[in-house]
Amino acid sequence: MSLALACDLRLANRSAKLTTAFVKVALSGDFGGTYFLTKLLGSAKARELYLTSPILNAEQALQIGLITRVPDDSGFQEAAKAFAVALARGPRLTLGSMKHNLNLAECAPLETCFDNEALHHVRAATTEDHREAAAAFVEKRQPVFKGR
Repeated sequence: MSLALACDLRLANRSAKLTTAFVKVALSGDFGGTYFLTKLLGSAKARELYLTSPILNAEQALQIGLITRVPDDSGFQEAAKAFAVALARGPRLTLGSMKHNLNLAECAPLETCFDNEALHHVRAATTEDHREAAAAFVEKRQPVFKGR
């Protein structure tokens, strides 16, 4: 789970069980799990999950924001692949800028975030991907992004 917490998005199949488990084996945590869980869910929920080590089913994990999606077990691989392919086909430059904005929002003051967002927004408006997205919208079709 600690490694998954370092990811932007997390999928778990419907039968998944998730837990921190460390307290049950007298260990304090690994791979940045305490850091990422605190960032993801907040200090109080991270403390609850680490100190009490409940076993969560996929629906419970989804409800608290620990995971992003819960595909059914039978079609999990296909659903996970479709999710990844949809992201990969997205506007890569824009996704990178979004990640930069979101990462900065965790540690920078609002004014810095405003300036950063404005800079990235203006840059994105000049990309081929933006022009393609605008044309696709008008033509009522899916855009084909090229990362430019």
